[in-house]
Amino acid sequence: MTHSKAVEDVLAERRRQIEAEGWSFEHDDLHDRRELLKAARSYADFACYTPRLRHAVLKIGTPPAGWPWDERWWKPTTPRRDLVKAAALIMAEIERMDRAAEKGAA
Repeated sequence: MTHSKAVEDVLAERRRQIEAEGWSFEHDDLHDRRELLKAARSYADFACYTPRLRHAVLKIGTPPAGWPWDERWWKPTTPRRDLVKAAALIMAEIERMDRAAEKGAA
């Protein structure tokens, strides 16, 4: 089965998060207060902003309300790229939930 460019980009971003940023499964498991989802929501919401609003917010330089981590980790780029990041963070949360369920079942 071949994947669309969108799917390939999300998978590549998830790999990048793990390999380049060093966010291991063990690290993700520490975010059990839905931080991964909050970050995904921030990127997805920001992708909805108009170009003018995106520019104004980026000029201020602070992440949106609800961003769960230090502002140095807020790195928006383009709406499409922000959606790819959001999707990869959602994937990370699903993986975290699956691991937590496995531990609870063991």
